[in-house]
Amino acid sequence: MARRRIEREARAKLNLDLLVTGRRPDGYHELDSLVVFAGACDLLHVEVADGLSLAVDGPFAGAVPAGDGNLVLAAARELAWAAHVEPRAALSLTKRLPVAAGLGGGSADAAAALLALDRLWGTSLGADRLRELALTIGADVPVCVWGRPARMRGIGERLDPVRGLPELPLLLANPGVAVATGPVFKALQLQEDAEPRQPLPAHPSVLRLAAWLMESRNDLEPPASALVPEVGAALELLRGLPDCLLARMSGSGGTCWALFADDLRLARAEAALAEARPNWWRWAGIVETSG
Repeated sequence: MARRRIEREARAKLNLDLLVTGRRPDGYHELDSLVVFAGACDLLHVEVADGLSLAVDGPFAGAVPAGDGNLVLAAARELAWAAHVEPRAALSLTKRLPVAAGLGGGSADAAAALLALDRLWGTSLGADRLRELALTIGADVPVCVWGRPARMRGIGERLDPVRGLPELPLLLANPGVAVATGPVFKALQLQEDAEPRQPLPAHPSVLRLAAWLMESRNDLEPPASALVPEVGAALELLRGLPDCLLARMSGSGGTCWALFADDLRLARAEAALAEARPNWWRWAGIVETSG
């Protein structure tokens, strides 16, 4: 074993935009999305044990599925099978991200498990093989293994690095209502004549990136807002915060984000949101994009 105990963050995935470009014969949708990762995260600890187990704590532990439906355990078993090792590890997950929230939380947890157990078990499969395994677990897991700004296409298997983005002062807000991905996609009305995304400008400022994002969209935002009115209410509130450049839903909802020009404006907006909706989950910080 390479190490006896490893800790790894499972950072929140944010879709700055999300274009649904088509539907495949197998029913899966083709996507095109600009993805970054926030400092908001779950925490995963892994250590050597006689068998495979998972303990979950944290504010959202009660919403984490157990048994075969848990992506962390699925990731551990997939890695053990691929590397021809016994799945022996005690995993402990501190669930700090809301569940069914458009942040890829379960996918990030699974990615953290793959990366941590690859080190713990000394399997050294390599990044490409880990992303191949990740896709068998879930569409968002490969980009979470990647863990840095990316353009994600296909069903999540096509990843291209995105460089030159500015640091992003972002406020995340979740009204506390889980949004199931399946019904959102089912309610989506594909637009055959939808405008394609324009090329990303080179090394944009925050203001230039905001202007570019305004010309893009999240195609899942309308159906999610129709199914779960709290999503639309969250977007309206964020867009009304002082100095908000842009607000949008992440993934299939219901977490929404708001972009600001700098950390001072971000701090004022977070204070306003905390006063208006003290019971909402929220996170504010500078999203690093240099990774």
